[in-house]
Amino acid sequence: MFSLHAFGGLKLLDRERREVAFPEKGLLILAYLMLEPTARASRSVIARLLWGNDNGSAQVNLRKLISRIRSRQNALGRSFLHFSETVVELDAPPSFSDLYFARAEQADSIFARLSLLVKTLEAKFMPGVDCQSTVFHQWRQAQGRRHVGVLKEALKAAAAQATAKDDVALVKEAALLVLGIDPEDRDIHSILLRIFDAAGEVEYFRQTFEQRAELLGSWSVRQEEISAPPAEGAVLRDEKASAGRTRIRIPLLLLPSMERQNLGYDAASLVNDITIGFCALDSLEIAGRNTAVRIGKAGDGAAATFDQWGRSYILEMRLSVRDDTPLLFSQLVEAASDEIVWAERMNLGPSPSEERRQTAMRHIVLSLAGQIERREMMKSHFAENPTAYHRYLAGRRYLDRLSIPNLRKARSELEAALNGSGRFAPALGSIARTYSKEWVLTSGSDTALLDEAENYAMQAIAARRDIADGYRELGMTRTFQRENDESIEALKLAEALNPGHAGIIADHAEALLHSSRPDLALAKIESAIALNPVSPDTYLWTASVASYTLGRFEAALDYIGRMADSRLADRISAASWAMIGEEEKAGFFVRRIHQTNPGFDVDRWVSVMPFKEQWQRDIYREGLRRAGFWKVPSNSAGV
Repeated sequence: MFSLHAFGGLKLLDRERREVAFPEKGLLILAYLMLEPTARASRSVIARLLWGNDNGSAQVNLRKLISRIRSRQNALGRSFLHFSETVVELDAPPSFSDLYFARAEQADSIFARLSLLVKTLEAKFMPGVDCQSTVFHQWRQAQGRRHVGVLKEALKAAAAQATAKDDVALVKEAALLVLGIDPEDRDIHSILLRIFDAAGEVEYFRQTFEQRAELLGSWSVRQEEISAPPAEGAVLRDEKASAGRTRIRIPLLLLPSMERQNLGYDAASLVNDITIGFCALDSLEIAGRNTAVRIGKAGDGAAATFDQWGRSYILEMRLSVRDDTPLLFSQLVEAASDEIVWAERMNLGPSPSEERRQTAMRHIVLSLAGQIERREMMKSHFAENPTAYHRYLAGRRYLDRLSIPNLRKARSELEAALNGSGRFAPALGSIARTYSKEWVLTSGSDTALLDEAENYAMQAIAARRDIADGYRELGMTRTFQRENDESIEALKLAEALNPGHAGIIADHAEALLHSSRPDLALAKIESAIALNPVSPDTYLWTASVASYTLGRFEAALDYIGRMADSRLADRISAASWAMIGEEEKAGFFVRRIHQTNPGFDVDRWVSVMPFKEQWQRDIYREGLRRAGFWKVPSNSAGV
């Protein structure tokens, strides 16, 4: 008993499932004829299949091949193929072959048929066959289309009948398999959304974009306050880029974690959830958001197997544990350049609740859609000037290191990146941030810095009104200018335009803190920390000040204790220790502040703090007074 296998590799097996030596092109002829309705073909057709249309040498090659096949069949005692002067036909084909999967209609039920199809089609059809004929490749592609068609037909029939748990699970598996093969199939998207009961996800994303449109429409900054509209050429470039957007494929590659078995999380289900999220997002048909998904089940080396055409991205995910808390690490890699576009660690919470998993899925889907759109925007903008792009990236790196020298280096690089193309909103927004952060680091000593920050934020909004950068920076600038309501409005819009962005959420929290709403600020900054467990010190600073103004002094100190460099919070440390009666510990920070800033003046500092209501300044001043700032001379030395 012999069996012929074509999926996962072309090979002939004996009754003990051992591979039998046989000419590969002979097996290819055998497979071809087993799929032909007549089970026969002319010699000329077989020659073209194997060697193309060069009939002279092809016929010679075929005669040599026939001789080898006859010899091997004699040795095996089995005549699979019969050859005449003009025709090749099946004689005694193998008793079993996975080529006959299409006969699964003979199975007892549609679900048995679908199960057989899924099991067969998970493997590639005739991979690695050494045949360079164009005719063969065209035939193999046609067979692949037929296979997918058979699978889709069975899937649709099974999806209409699936009610039992096992049947629903099979339909999910089949739908994800089809989606991996043909991510453009809208019918499969619909089946996935229905079988995963994802109507709520469609509605969630619809509401998200409706809220975004509503906030943009009601944005209250007067039109004349925004800088002049972009030049006509810039508008045409934006419109052309928008019109030319293509459907972006994101292979989903799940890399296993050694620790995941103890987490209580099903890693594969996370991939499924995110896949469904992309289907829900795609179904909205919103410009620039129509993102398709390609699913990969291979291991670490799978990136090389994905399409490298132009705009392909790979999402890698790992589950791990930190401090007994499950974390989901995700990173988006551009396949063509192997460059990491986006990465984050997300706290999945203490238990695998459905709500937490849903929150993770929504956040990742929206974050990825936004990051890919932003990446494509940058590539388009800097396509003709890669040097400017590298200077933009250098400026962003300096901006991440908070010090006055680094802020000024960042500004220089970003301004250089804008030379010749000054309407790139992310760069304009980043320059605005260099000015507002410098104002903070200089204790609010130069209001001209905020004027510059506002100017660049307005330019960023004028350059691109549909991305978050300009609104985010305007919101922070308005916070420092004590325009609290407008600050909250701008940051609310920034968060709607880029939902799930931990940095924008953290800025929103800081604005709420300065608007004398520390309870809301603390809740929001905690959500930013959950999205980014390895949080920047600025997040923890906001949480510490919010806790302090709520009278939670020990909690404030706990946040400060988690900072990589707690010097940023020396004033709130001194005030917190003083408020719980630890004057000696408070004095340590008082002396350190006077050492690093001999001219520090409490009254001036508190007056500069952009708190909306006086009670917040009063509790801050009271803590600093108890810490002993009025008792230590400004030229005090030592720590």
